[in-house]
Amino acid sequence: MMNQKNSKGGAFILGVFICLGLVGLGYLLGQSALSYKQLDRSVTVKGLSEREFKADVVIWPIKFNVASNDLTELYGAIDSQTAQIKSFLTEHGVNAEEISTSTPTITDKSAQQYGGNQQAPFRFTATLTVTVYSHQIDAVREVMGSLSDLGKQGIVLAGDQYDSQTEYLFTRLNEVKPEMIEEATRKAREVADKFAKDSSSLLGKIKKASQGQFSISARDKNNPHIKKVRVVSTVSYYLSD
Repeated sequence: MMNQKNSKGGAFILGVFICLGLVGLGYLLGQSALSYKQLDRSVTVKGLSEREFKADVVIWPIKFNVASNDLTELYGAIDSQTAQIKSFLTEHGVNAEEISTSTPTITDKSAQQYGGNQQAPFRFTATLTVTVYSHQIDAVREVMGSLSDLGKQGIVLAGDQYDSQTEYLFTRLNEVKPEMIEEATRKAREVADKFAKDSSSLLGKIKKASQGQFSISARDKNNPHIKKVRVVSTVSYYLSD
């Protein structure tokens, strides 16, 4: 009988301890969940850095056409007009080493089987491109304004075709990257600070950050030699009360 009472008393005490343990575990889990919830409070903001830079490389293709009924005369005209263009460029301040010439494309009109029976005035036509690759942006742009002088010398320019458009490049991106990333991150922090103040919170450490791709574009269609460089940084900060 005594053993039975002792057994019941031990079970009761054990049950009490189990209950207390479960209550304590529930409290700890609740506190952990609450702490986790507080720790997980965050805000995600974006910071923009945008600047304008002058292009440092210009690629200027000068495409021209030559026509003749005699192939030998055609090649002679190609050499002559190429020399004229190169001379024109160097006389206007372009360095000779900045000038290159493509292989001419020759078309034999008599070998073509389309276009009706109308006979072309010239059997052979040739297209050639003289390209200027230069860091002297201002000097080259000034020469562009005098390009009509070549037409007065009898050179038939191909005009502003898609494959002969002038390109302006900005190649110093690695030089400006660190400063622009710093600016974008700073602006993101300013936005996050404002959000924290408005929500009566304190801004904590960075939870996550990602840097967007740098983009380079012309400032506008009339000034393709002025480049707009921009980058957006996305940053998440922890918040606390």
